[in-house]
Amino acid sequence: MVALIRTSLRASSGSLKRNIVNMSSVRAKHSLPDLPYGYDALEPSISKEIMTLHHTKHHQTYVNGLNAAEESLAKFQSSGDVKGQLGLQAALKFNGGGHINHSLFWKNLAPSSSSSAKPDAAPTFVKQVEKDFGSLEDLKTEMNTKTAAVQGSGWGWLGYDKGKKRLEVVTTANQDPLLTHVPIIGIDVWEHAFYLQYKNVKPDYLKAIWDVINFEEAEKRFTAVQ
Repeated sequence: MVALIRTSLRASSGSLKRNIVNMSSVRAKHSLPDLPYGYDALEPSISKEIMTLHHTKHHQTYVNGLNAAEESLAKFQSSGDVKGQLGLQAALKFNGGGHINHSLFWKNLAPSSSSSAKPDAAPTFVKQVEKDFGSLEDLKTEMNTKTAAVQGSGWGWLGYDKGKKRLEVVTTANQDPLLTHVPIIGIDVWEHAFYLQYKNVKPDYLKAIWDVINFEEAEKRFTAVQ
């Protein structure tokens, strides 16, 4: 009987260890974040149809792709398949960047009627803008010009260079995340972000989006890196 109990305990211990290992390898999946406003809240600058498709279809696709890529990566890591891991880098970068960029983008925006969409909500940020660009209008002009010039799909960014201690306008291709600067404001210039409403007139979209930029969020991001 004693031997039987000892055998049972050893078996239970082994099972417990395996369960702990399995539990430690469980990865929390990424999920689509909720929008902080309704799909129609940014009209007329961005239509309800665009916001619905952009959020529920395009962003969801990046989330699904990232989860699938990370699941495959975990399998390759556990089997020691280095070639398989390297083969996933493009999918991880594209889908991971898409998820990161869009999660930032939704917070970049606010209904034009809200106080968050007014420059008065960002006194510290606006002061830095005036120092680095001359005025908020000068920033808009530079950012819209450089963002409109993005060939194909990509993003326009107002980022903060911590080394230079200044705001700069930069662009990234495809879904590449901004790694050289701290992102303060990002504007999606993939066609799915504007084509249904603005067709091929990208400058009109870039002009209109400033009416729904969340300056309060820009203030938070800027002051957080000071």
